[in-house]
Amino acid sequence: MRIIPWQADDLDLLRQLNAPEIRRHTGGPETDEQVVARNARYAGFGATGGGCMYTIALPDGTKVGSVGYWEREWRGEQVYEMGWAVLSAYQGRGLASAAVRAVLDVARARRTRRHAHAYPSVDNPASNAVCRRAGFVLLGATDFEYRPGHTMRVNDWRADLGDQHRVRPAGAGRAGRRTAGQAGT
Repeated sequence: MRIIPWQADDLDLLRQLNAPEIRRHTGGPETDEQVVARNARYAGFGATGGGCMYTIALPDGTKVGSVGYWEREWRGEQVYEMGWAVLSAYQGRGLASAAVRAVLDVARARRTRRHAHAYPSVDNPASNAVCRRAGFVLLGATDFEYRPGHTMRVNDWRADLGDQHRVRPAGAGRAGRRTAGQAGT
């Protein structure tokens, strides 16, 4: 499995991921107009710096899902929210868990947020298992507005992205070790 930055020409994959059996825990399928708008947002994330979306690809290049993160405020903290979807024929193979772990590594490397959250429906055992396997900690159930006007009961899962976002001043590290902010030669 590998993750590939989302491109505008991934619209067909997004349309496939809009299937009722895949979207049943997120309020159902979107209209084609909404899917086209979502695709444009996904493709533009890289330019805005506000997050990043990826396709989940098999070693042979077959694209089988989506995974990504974006900025949001949650309970007074700026966090990354994560989401994913895998085509039905490829579910149950560990692809979502592996992709989420890979994207958590990308988010950690950005060094801008302390936590990433995922909000799967309390009625979605597969996505809750992905959170557990990817190293998220369950904080509890809560109400969450997924689409404007659509509140759902979700589990709030949190992954610690570390203290990397708190860049140390030059010279603050241990002797002989470069710290963030020191130039390499």
